[in-house]
Amino acid sequence: MNEKLAAARFLQPSLAPTELVSICDMLEYPADRKLGDVALPCFKLSKVLRKAPQKIAEELCEAVKADPDSAEIFEKVENVNGYLNFYVSDKAVLQDLLAMDKEDFGSSEVGKGKTVVIDYSSPNIAKPFHIGHLRSTVIGQSIKNIHRFCGYTCVGVNHLGDWGTQFGKLIVAYKKWGNREEIEKRGIKALTEIYVRFHEEAEKDPALEEEAREAFSKMEKGDEECISLWKWFVEISIAEFKKVYALIGADFESWNGESFYFDKTEDVVKALKEKNLLKFDGGAYIVPLDEYGMPPCLILKSDGSTIYATRDIAAAFYRKKTYDFDKCIYVTSAGQSLHFAQFFKVIELMGEEWAKDLVHVPFGTVSIGGEKLATRTGNVVLLEDLFREATEKTLAVINEKNPTLENKEEVASAVGVGAVIFHDLSNGRIKDINFILDDVLNFDGNTGPYVQYTYARCSGILEKAGTWQCENWVLTSDAERAIIKTLGLFPEKVDQARRELEPSVITRYLLDVCAEFNRFYHDCPVLKADNEAVRATRLGIVKATANVLCNGLHLIGLKTPKNI
Repeated sequence: MNEKLAAARFLQPSLAPTELVSICDMLEYPADRKLGDVALPCFKLSKVLRKAPQKIAEELCEAVKADPDSAEIFEKVENVNGYLNFYVSDKAVLQDLLAMDKEDFGSSEVGKGKTVVIDYSSPNIAKPFHIGHLRSTVIGQSIKNIHRFCGYTCVGVNHLGDWGTQFGKLIVAYKKWGNREEIEKRGIKALTEIYVRFHEEAEKDPALEEEAREAFSKMEKGDEECISLWKWFVEISIAEFKKVYALIGADFESWNGESFYFDKTEDVVKALKEKNLLKFDGGAYIVPLDEYGMPPCLILKSDGSTIYATRDIAAAFYRKKTYDFDKCIYVTSAGQSLHFAQFFKVIELMGEEWAKDLVHVPFGTVSIGGEKLATRTGNVVLLEDLFREATEKTLAVINEKNPTLENKEEVASAVGVGAVIFHDLSNGRIKDINFILDDVLNFDGNTGPYVQYTYARCSGILEKAGTWQCENWVLTSDAERAIIKTLGLFPEKVDQARRELEPSVITRYLLDVCAEFNRFYHDCPVLKADNEAVRATRLGIVKATANVLCNGLHLIGLKTPKNI
């Protein structure tokens, strides 16, 4: 039972023709539960109904009380100063608790029969996986997990940056300073070193830039040597990326990068010409967008080559044709918002009705010490190094506090990596982040390890309890009611996170659950409860908490060790 939905159903006859969902949106959860479990501020209705808020509250209160079924769910309904306050009965609270016993509690079928394509992570080939890539990866994976939990068919796309002039630079750098054996041994780190060296040398010798352009031009024309080197760079990069994805829990159904769409851009250019959208301007071909308040969208450069926008338009058409998506989500930095607005608009101007189903999910930038990340200058923190340090710190704590723990290296990795992910997802995605290593590796307070530890505590209690059951559950304290009502919000929070494409809704909610559970655990003995009915009820609460924490942690990409 959703408390808002239950209240809305009793209110609807008096508020017709207002739809149920609109009434639900008017309802709110009072910060102080003494003011009810759910409340309707009648001020919102005053203008429409042309009555004073207090008068509306009085009339609605009488109407709800007149329905005998309302007493089954609400033990009290009262109007106070223009608010209509609903108090949920213990019987209804216990029915909620029974529903939470399911392992898939919080899931739904709202997306049944619908397909969502999610384009996320998408690192550049031959560059190290650093904290700048973490945001797109963990936000995108969480959005995917949430949609999958809500019944959608999800297609994760890793749109690799595997095409462009940077590969001309890398080919030149490899031929001048590279060593095959060294690169096979050290992978992306060795490739990055020669890429950085290219930019250092190019500052002294600008002719290197022209060599790089020529090398990429050869690539585009299918030069055997250049293509062979490029494919090698891609293989080395993907092998290393997959190691990081395994730690994060990221999974993809498609690894089609930019190069995959290189031969599909001709159809885009042809369609734009046929629809009279393409204009010749200053040697290049563009789609003018000034009447929509945007700069023109560049389609073909003066040398006839395509750019990101051309390939992204081709990719969108391919995905629609291949997956027939209901929604296609792009998870990238807010700095690319204009790019997405431009090519979405171009697809709309091409007459494609599904352009409305293209969604950009922007996130804030990551800086180090206030400075922009840049591979070419080395101002990055590699995820491999960050995860290793987080794991080592966690292992040191385990060796100190629980040295006999089984699989402690595996647990240390789950908690250490989880701390980094949770830290990233703990604030709204649009917020800029100034990366401070000590903050990320601080496991005290409202952190991922705190939530994982609370789950482990629940698991430990249930393991000690063994088998248990009781048909006559009973509530004996406000702490019990409070945690059950907090747990009951989980399906609503999942749906909110889905609609808002905002994983931080889940992270903040999990912290609320942990705080409420720890208050309950402090106030209410579980294994040593007064009698069997009380013990069984409290064990039911522990199990429900474990279910919610387990599902919630999985939604944001954290693992759930049962012992820490």
